[in-house]
Amino acid sequence: MPHDHPGHDHDHHDHDHDHDRAHAHGHGHGHHHGHGHGHSHAPADFGRAFAIGAGLNIAFVAAEAVAGFVTGSLALLADAGHNLSDVLGLLLAWGAAVLAKRAPTGRRTYGLRKGTILASLTNAALLLVAVGAIAWEAVRRFADPQPVQTGPVMIVAAIGIVINTATALMFMKGSKDDLNVRGAFLHMAADAAVSAGVVVAALAMWATGWLWLDPVVSLAIVAVIVLGTWGLLRDSLDLALDAAPRGIDPKAVADWLEHQPGVAEVHDLHIWAMSTTETAMTAHIVRPDDADHDQFLHDVCGALAKRFSIGHATIQIERGGHAHPCALAAEGSV
Repeated sequence: MPHDHPGHDHDHHDHDHDHDRAHAHGHGHGHHHGHGHGHSHAPADFGRAFAIGAGLNIAFVAAEAVAGFVTGSLALLADAGHNLSDVLGLLLAWGAAVLAKRAPTGRRTYGLRKGTILASLTNAALLLVAVGAIAWEAVRRFADPQPVQTGPVMIVAAIGIVINTATALMFMKGSKDDLNVRGAFLHMAADAAVSAGVVVAALAMWATGWLWLDPVVSLAIVAVIVLGTWGLLRDSLDLALDAAPRGIDPKAVADWLEHQPGVAEVHDLHIWAMSTTETAMTAHIVRPDDADHDQFLHDVCGALAKRFSIGHATIQIERGGHAHPCALAAEGSV
């Protein structure tokens, strides 16, 4: 059967693909299953960006920690700790992206795609822990202000701005398409903001001698980072709990399905993320007319991939007979 939508691998209903063919269940429903395996467009390969970003930041964390000990600057040490947590987050995201490419196995029929969601959730949690540590240190400094060698601090922090900004820019392009890449982008942008805050605080302290500027700027940075991370944490938690990905409205999908040719009812609709870039859907569709189910499934699955970025659709067709009602037709059934 020809593909009407290039770029998406839609339902194949032929004798060479028995697992994708519509077939009837033996319990009287006359159910048919169509499986749409067209995945949403994956983002570019960010393996090189992860490698460069992680390498640069590991080297900078080591240099910043040494500089912090030499100058006695707690600000640099705190920034190094924050950068280290972000390097760990980068490595988690990179590892998850690699795992997502692993082929499915007998037990893990979706492969390890869910690892990308778990990694993005871990990244968000790590970032909040890191800013919590910064806030704790800032509050402590209000009670016990410490002198800072502002010259070396400004130089090292300025280098941090350059490295973290350059790394963030490598991830900016894919941050809208992949939650993991978005997490990496937020990590690096937050690091650049922290380094900028350290430079500003050090410069102001050098000019005025006001040691309290350091914790004030630190708390301001913490507020900015928390606001930026909250959305990532919320979206990651939603995907981990199999909520429909943000940007896909299940009601809109149901309404669209109900308006397709011959459809009398749609129920047991579920939409969830298999990974940070791939979306799956299952649905029962009542279609009394027993004609052209293969063509119907092919067209619907292709349109779902194109209109809603749902690349893996499994549709069960029912005739809706009263003698054998669907057990999952009741509202609220899972």
